[in-house]
Amino acid sequence: MNSGAFIRRFTGVVTWGLALLTVFGVTLASAAEPTRRFIAADSSKHRIAIIDESGKTEWESTIGALHDLHVLSDGNVLLQLSWTEVAEIHPEDGRVVWRYDAAQRPENIGKRLEIHAFQRLANGRTMIAESGPGNIIELDETLNVVHTMALKVSKPDPHRDTRLVRKLKSGNYLICHEGDGRVCEYDPGGRIVWEYEVPLFDRKPAAGHGVEAFGNQCFSAIRLGSGNTLIGTGNGHSILEVTPAQQIIWSLHQNELPGIQLAWVTSLQVLPSGNILINNCHAGPNNPQLIEVNREKRVVWSFRDFDRFGDSLTNSQILAVDGEAIPLDGPGLLR
Repeated sequence: MNSGAFIRRFTGVVTWGLALLTVFGVTLASAAEPTRRFIAADSSKHRIAIIDESGKTEWESTIGALHDLHVLSDGNVLLQLSWTEVAEIHPEDGRVVWRYDAAQRPENIGKRLEIHAFQRLANGRTMIAESGPGNIIELDETLNVVHTMALKVSKPDPHRDTRLVRKLKSGNYLICHEGDGRVCEYDPGGRIVWEYEVPLFDRKPAAGHGVEAFGNQCFSAIRLGSGNTLIGTGNGHSILEVTPAQQIIWSLHQNELPGIQLAWVTSLQVLPSGNILINNCHAGPNNPQLIEVNREKRVVWSFRDFDRFGDSLTNSQILAVDGEAIPLDGPGLLR
């Protein structure tokens, strides 16, 4: 082959190769590692933090016991300071702009009480679940109680009456009764209009908090646009989607994700894509603390960091997906 022919052939190969690289470059770019900005809290490390999409700590603060959190639409953080105190904090300077201590409310003086759920509502009120006294209350900005509703609990216990509670757009409340193993929807007057007893799937309860434990101590419930309810079953190690007729139409159980075991499934979040963020609490250092899965039960993104967080990462909220901020439905009202 003469030199001219070789150069022409070589140039052709390079051009063809560059064309392929261009095509595959688009493919590879679309398959880039997903990034998430999120807030998470871990009681064992006494830390709440916002992690940016590069993985760096954007903001952090010290916490005690915590079972709920929200980043509000103005960027403030609604969180617990203790089992009885809820506060709204301005993260840039740490300033407390709103605070409620349930132990100081006259009706609660001398009573055993814990808070496991709260929510800033679209009308500016704050909903608080007071376990022990067994009330759902709504406070205005000046801490006046403007609505109260009594809970119906079969096995009363300040630590187990409730886990997460959310007020629905209908005005009803969707409540996880951890000790009873039930999810109940109450109307504003306190009447139960729907309930679901979390099943044990023919297994016997087992004590503990990790992957070895088992029960139906539900932690979270989200009412979906379809009318179905997505339930984080706590030590049931599972997520269940249940119809109004109480039929399970989708589920994810402890050992269904390759290389991952679910332990205490705590807070859930449904992202705009339909993917589900799972808090995998008490699962041990071999498992991620946060897992995002799609409806095909494929892991889309996960987070494991036992330096900044520990084995009690109970709550989180994804704030941005691949550079796109997730909007909130009103001042801190989660989807």
